[in-house]
Amino acid sequence: MTLATAYWCVLIAAALPYLWVAIAKASGERYNNRDPRAWQARQDNPRSQRANAAQLNSFEAFAPFATGVILAQLAGVAHERIAWLAVVFIVFRVLHGLLYIANQHMLRTLAWTGGFVCVLWLLAQAALRMTAAA
Repeated sequence: MTLATAYWCVLIAAALPYLWVAIAKASGERYNNRDPRAWQARQDNPRSQRANAAQLNSFEAFAPFATGVILAQLAGVAHERIAWLAVVFIVFRVLHGLLYIANQHMLRTLAWTGGFVCVLWLLAQAALRMTAAA
């Protein structure tokens, strides 16, 4: 795997929230684009609510992940390691969203934790590399 793989993963991570919100919109009452936030707040369909929560969580996870990829690359972490961690992060994040929508809270938490560990690992690798270079 190359660094390009990690960059593709950043693109996928950026797009994931929009996948989950599309599912939220398709799962609720007829979607009204005039006031989408109020529309979502009125939804009583659990699938729509969970998909929306997956969307929000994906937005929250994106910045630390993208930062980890960039900092690891700038610090000179091996490209294969960055790519591997990025791919594993994406796998965990897709599972997280699917498990969120399926209301599998324990497995969802495990997937969230796996993705978070990938982000911490990227950031730690960058920090260790820069510490060793100092």
